Amino acid sequence: MKADRIFGLGVIVIATFYLYHATLIPMGFLSDPVGSRTFPYIIGGVSLLCGILICIFTDTITNWPELKVYGKIGIAILAMYLFAITLRPYGFIVPSAIVAVILSYLISPNIKKAVITGLSLSIGLFLILNYGLGLGLYAFG
Repeated sequence: MKADRIFGLGVIVIATFYLYHATLIPMGFLSDPVGSRTFPYIIGGVSLLCGILICIFTDTITNWPELKVYGKIGIAILAMYLFAITLRPYGFIVPSAIVAVILSYLISPNIKKAVITGLSLSIGLFLILNYGLGLGLYAFG
């Protein structure tokens, strides 16, 4: 119960910080209906609402995960951080495949399935993002 309120308060603080920084975004001359300011306002408003609801409607029993789960969360955060750093120099496919393999292995520790999932996800996401959405990603560095 107490942990839910602490988490909800953390979400409220981060959402408020996010909304404040959204007000600092300059308004572009030509913008679409959901422009450079509107989208962050929507995300920040929904996050703020979720934080408030978490504080109001708490669970009576909070089950904390085992220490092993925190290690997996740490590995996942480190993998996503390394993905962000290596995206530009190595392109999209290799870093996303490595991260997808790591995350897949953390979910289900079967290396063969993790490699197949990672490669499939990396190539599939590249095709969708590059050709479907036209983001202009580099496949390799």
